[in-house]
Amino acid sequence: MRAEKNYLIKEVETHLKKSDYVILTNFSKVTVADAAELRKRLDAEKAEFHVVKNSSLRVAAKTMGLPEFEGALTGPTAVIVGGKNSAGVAKILKKYFDEKQKLEVKIGVIDKKLISAADLAKIADLPSFEALRSQLLGLFTQNAASFVRLLDAKVKKEQPAAPAA
Repeated sequence: MRAEKNYLIKEVETHLKKSDYVILTNFSKVTVADAAELRKRLDAEKAEFHVVKNSSLRVAAKTMGLPEFEGALTGPTAVIVGGKNSAGVAKILKKYFDEKQKLEVKIGVIDKKLISAADLAKIADLPSFEALRSQLLGLFTQNAASFVRLLDAKVKKEQPAAPAA
């Protein structure tokens, strides 16, 4: 293999190693200014947007042991990787698409499992991790408060009435 191809494959492997997820997109309608804006938005989640060659991505993905996504490697491809919050990145991509109607998500891989574009959209619609945590804590405290009120009512019911003076 030529040195240039080896370099491109190693570069794609470096990108893929940055996170436990990768999202493949079609960027054919995206301008340079649009890509810069998307990169700026992705910085909030420490994610990166990289244009890659399909052939280099194919070899790098196979080397990394990622599932087969050959069908998604048609047309121009960019990968989004990095950061810890794949759901947050999905939210950014969905919002960007809704505003610009330019970027098309092809497929995603999370923890070495294929995720369809529709499933990524569903992930983007989920509340944030912090919101889910607060909802769960709210349920716990609500049940505990109900239990305390029930015990308090039981105690008040069993107490004899005070004699009238």
